[in-house]
Amino acid sequence: MKSTPHRTARSSRFARAAVLAALTSALFAGGTAVAAPLTAQAAPVAATAHAPAVKKATGSVCKSGLPSQADDTLRLIDEGGPFPYPKDGTVFSNREGVLPKQSSGYYHEYTVITPGSPDRGARRIVAGEGDHEDYYTGDHYATFNLIDFTC
Repeated sequence: MKSTPHRTARSSRFARAAVLAALTSALFAGGTAVAAPLTAQAAPVAATAHAPAVKKATGSVCKSGLPSQADDTLRLIDEGGPFPYPKDGTVFSNREGVLPKQSSGYYHEYTVITPGSPDRGARRIVAGEGDHEDYYTGDHYATFNLIDFTC
């Protein structure tokens, strides 16, 4: 079984790291830095200096609009498994360049079970290290949508 950091553990650690990285970048680049107070939930990925803007069109999707099997996958990610397929939790390399560029090992992929499919199907959740930085793809990495957990 692959261990996945629990979201609440990722939340504060990576939110603080993102703020520090943004402040450091701004100061070293000769700019000014304004610090905002940390909240319980980190800012959306595209809004931080830690995660540059997405290269290709990537939308967002309400968590409530995902297939019910995606809820099961998100729950398993939070719990650290066990996962239904051996490839779940493996590093997603972002070869398509659709997600924000990050270092190797930043993203991990998980299967969203497709009822009736004889194999893993095309549906996946790709999780970044940031709190609730989860992307859904229903077409095997052709498009990604950042999951909005507030709706």
